[in-house]
Amino acid sequence: MKKIILGCLGATLLLSSCVSQKKYADLETKQKETQDLLNSATVKLNGCLEEKATSTSRLKTLEDQNAFLKANNQDLINNMGNLTTLTTKGAENLEKSLESLQEKDLTIRKLNDAITRRDSVNLSLVQSLKGVLGNLDDEDIEISVEKGVVFVSISDKLLFSSGSYNVTNRAKDVLGKVAKVVNNKPDFEFMVEGHTDEVPYRSGVLLDNWDLSVKRATAVVRILQNDFNVDPKRMTAAGRAEFIPVSATEKSKNRRTRIVVLPKIDQFYSMIEEGMKDPAIGGK
Repeated sequence: MKKIILGCLGATLLLSSCVSQKKYADLETKQKETQDLLNSATVKLNGCLEEKATSTSRLKTLEDQNAFLKANNQDLINNMGNLTTLTTKGAENLEKSLESLQEKDLTIRKLNDAITRRDSVNLSLVQSLKGVLGNLDDEDIEISVEKGVVFVSISDKLLFSSGSYNVTNRAKDVLGKVAKVVNNKPDFEFMVEGHTDEVPYRSGVLLDNWDLSVKRATAVVRILQNDFNVDPKRMTAAGRAEFIPVSATEKSKNRRTRIVVLPKIDQFYSMIEEGMKDPAIGGK
């Protein structure tokens, strides 16, 4: 009986030992699987942590970039405002400059128009003088236009004897022709200039070449006034002595009487005013 009991106990222990060994193996297997899962999860977790760190860094970079872009955008907005202001001022300044240029251009055109009219009048005067004096020797009389002024230069041998200020009879014929033209141009004034060479004047009651040049000018003026009815208010007599020579080698060319014909100053301004009224250049 005792043996039977011992046998049963042994069998029970053996059976119990077999069951525990099986569970242990199962537990070991599950533990290994769990460890594998844990290892895999740890690897994934580390990967996620790295991705998070990378993403956090990228987020910080993007946030910084976003802040920079916002600030830059604000600067651009401010600059655009400033640029708009500058552009507006620039446009205003440009408009003012254009207006100023237009006014200057208009003034220039008016002046050019007045000058053109004056030149046309001078040309008409020159043609008239050449028409009445054209049969004279070119060396004895010269007609020219310089800087808008008409000059008639007459050699002294046509007007005076050597060292004299008495007008010759032949000179009166020449002066009569000049008077005919100037009397037909009542809007012109003119100056008669006497010129000598550098040889000192030493005879008669005159002191020097100043006296001689003035006396010759006044002699011509008197002839024009008394013999040919030229209005004395239109004439001026002047002496230039030897100080305005035209030739350094030929004294005879320096001995001359020059008639300087020019429009009245107020007439020239009238030409400008007339130009301002011209519709072609914006006048009213």
